Amino acid sequence: MASNEFGQLMVFCVAMLVGCFLAGMVPLSMTLSESNLQLMSSLGAGLLVGTALAVIIPEGVTILLSASHTHVDPSTTLPNDTEEDPHESASSIGMALTCGFIFMLLVDQIGGAHGHSHNGSSSNSSNGGGLGQKSLSTIIGLVVHAAADGVALGAATLTDRADVEFIIFLAIMLHKAPAAFGLTSFLLHEGADRTSVRKVLIVFSLAAPVTAFITYIALTTINGGLSQFSTGWVMLFSAGTFLYVSTVHVLPEISNGGSSSTDKVIALGDQEIQIHKSSSRISWANLVALCGGTFLPVLFSQSHHH
Repeated sequence: MASNEFGQLMVFCVAMLVGCFLAGMVPLSMTLSESNLQLMSSLGAGLLVGTALAVIIPEGVTILLSASHTHVDPSTTLPNDTEEDPHESASSIGMALTCGFIFMLLVDQIGGAHGHSHNGSSSNSSNGGGLGQKSLSTIIGLVVHAAADGVALGAATLTDRADVEFIIFLAIMLHKAPAAFGLTSFLLHEGADRTSVRKVLIVFSLAAPVTAFITYIALTTINGGLSQFSTGWVMLFSAGTFLYVSTVHVLPEISNGGSSSTDKVIALGDQEIQIHKSSSRISWANLVALCGGTFLPVLFSQSHHH
């Protein structure tokens, strides 16, 4: 079973590595329309939300609750019949989700909250061939984001649920492909040379597979019920990171991409007041992709339960 799990993880990690790298190489050889990139980002955002809500959270909760019925004595690492308080399990669920969300918030503040744009736009462009301070903070932020996604895949490998692992892999890929494209576009816009861009792209592409293997190895070294608890907690932690990335980063970018503004003049007596109104509506195509991506993990999970 362990070799089968490791083999599956290896296949997903290699596919993730190659897919992210190829997506990041696109701006170096051709141009992709912003509408198509936003459509892919919408589908990826929906998959992140649907995977977190319909797959990772239910699976993590199930694992935590089953672990609470098999309490392990740390001095002997042997299970006994002592059951944990259900309220403690509930608090663990909330704590894991919150920690994942806050972790990504801190990553944004430390690594640069401006660095997760998928369209490669930037307000300050540099003309040098190296990587400036802004580029470095962007790279750090995106690499840590990618590494956090790998945690979810590594933990899902230990659930003995191939469908859960596949859904998480699909959600990560459809989110990371536009992110790799945006990272390369951003660095080229900042004036970085192509050699530096390729090196950064390799590091970005390796981040999620490396952390997936680290998570898998770390969880497999833990014995008994503690392993179940740790797996469930890590999965819920990763669900918190998925929710943060999809709601704080991707969804606002999609909305801003379809934003429009109008000026309205209101006459008040002999004075005129100009009101600037802006709306951020998602296009129908992006909305369909977003909703479809959100429900896809739900349908896929339901079909494997029956």
